[in-house]
Amino acid sequence: MSERVTETYNQQCLNGKTGLLHAMARAEFPPLFHESCGHRLLPRPFFIDEPQMRGFAADIRSVFDLLTQLPDRLFGGDLDAYCKALGIPERQAALMCRFAGGEPVPYGRADIYHDGTSFKLLEFNVGSELGGADRAEIQRALLDVPDFRDFAEEQRLTYVHTGERIAAALRTAAAPLTGGADPVVALVEGDGGLAPYLHLVRSFQEMMQRLGIDLRVGEVSQIREQDGRLLLDGTPVDVVLRYFSAAQTVRTPGGEEAIEPILRAHEEGRVVLFTTFQSSLYANKGCLALLSDERGREAFTAAEQDLVDRVLPWTRELTPTLVEHCREHREQLIVKPRADFAGSGIHVGWELTDLEWRQVLDETAGRGFIAQERVVPRREPVVSPETGRTEDWMAAWDVFLTPDGYAGSHIRALPYGEGAVVGMGANPACRTSGPFLVPA
Repeated sequence: MSERVTETYNQQCLNGKTGLLHAMARAEFPPLFHESCGHRLLPRPFFIDEPQMRGFAADIRSVFDLLTQLPDRLFGGDLDAYCKALGIPERQAALMCRFAGGEPVPYGRADIYHDGTSFKLLEFNVGSELGGADRAEIQRALLDVPDFRDFAEEQRLTYVHTGERIAAALRTAAAPLTGGADPVVALVEGDGGLAPYLHLVRSFQEMMQRLGIDLRVGEVSQIREQDGRLLLDGTPVDVVLRYFSAAQTVRTPGGEEAIEPILRAHEEGRVVLFTTFQSSLYANKGCLALLSDERGREAFTAAEQDLVDRVLPWTRELTPTLVEHCREHREQLIVKPRADFAGSGIHVGWELTDLEWRQVLDETAGRGFIAQERVVPRREPVVSPETGRTEDWMAAWDVFLTPDGYAGSHIRALPYGEGAVVGMGANPACRTSGPFLVPA
C-alpha cells in the first residue's frame, strides 16, 4: 500500500502539481526548528504501511524486554560479569548499577533500515539522551499546507507525534511530585556538552513548550539545591531529563561529585531522574551481539529466538577468532564500536579494499567493536523540485519508544551512493523528513 501512495505522490509531482512538489518548502515550521534543520529537509515525507510499522514497534518493545533481561538470562544476575563482558569500565559500571534494582523505563530510539521486505534493527539507543524527537513537527507543518492536506485526506494518512508522547511520559513520571499538574522539566547536559548541538536542543525545547511542558535547558553545574529542591534558573525542577552520560561523567574531573545532588534527590523522591543510568546498561551495541550470538540461544525460548532472527541482522563481538570469517565476508560486514554514537568509529567493509579491511580487523579485534551484517536499504524515489527528476535516496528510519509504546518515527536519508553511514552529523549530504502511516 505505501508503495502505491509513494508512486501516486511522485506522479502528481511529475505531472505538474506544484503544491505537492514544493509542500516541504511552503510549510511553516516553528522558528527554532527552521533555524536548526530547515535547510536540511527532504522535499517530501515518506510513507509506510501502518500495520508494518506498528508491528515492528511491538517487536522493538519485545527486544527492549529481552535486553533488560540479559544480565539474568546470560550472567545469572551478576551485573559485574555483565558489565565486564560489554567492556564497561568500573567507574561507569558503578554509576549504571546504582539504580539497577528497579524496572528500566522503556524509553529509547531504535535505528532501523527497510530492506524492501521488512525493517531490520541496526542500533538501539536506550535511555533519555535522544535526538530527532522534534522532527515530528515536519508532519504537523505539512498538514497545514493545503495541497498536502488534501493528499493526506485522500490517502487517509496519519502519524504519531513523538513530542506529544514524550510530553505524556514526562507528565506521568512527574505525577507523584506534581499531582498531575504540568511539570517543570530540566534538560541537563554535562558541563561543556551543550554547545555542539544547542540548536537541536532549542528546537526540542520549543516543541515541548508548545505542548505545555516548561522545559528548561542547562548543564550540570547550573543545577542548584535549595530547601530540598533542585533549581535551574532559580525555578524548582520536577523532572531532570538526563542528557549527561555515565562515560561523560567519569571523563570529567569531579564528575561523579557534580551529579551527586541530582542522583540523591532522585533517590529521596525530591525529583524524578528520567532516565537513570540504569538505561545505559542496555544501550551498548555489544548487547545486540549478546542477543545475536548462537552461544546464548539456549537462554531464550523458541519464540524469542525467532524474534531476534527476524529483527536483528547477524551481529557479533569482534574477537580475534572471528577475524578470518570477517576477512572472507568484507562486502557483507560493517564494524562499529560498542559504545560510540552518531556514526563515529564505523568501518564499512564494502567501501574498503581487502588490505584496508584487513588492517581495520587487526586494529579492532578484541578492542571493543562489533561486526554486523550489511543491510541494504531499499531505494526511496524522491522528485527533486530543483531538477524535476526522480532521484533515489537511502533512508535510516527509527522507532521512538515510551512507556505507552510506539512514539513515532523520523527519517534521515542520503542520495543513493553518497555513503554508507546515514546520519545528520556524519554526512553533510544527509537530509531529514518524517513518515506518514498508510492504513491497511
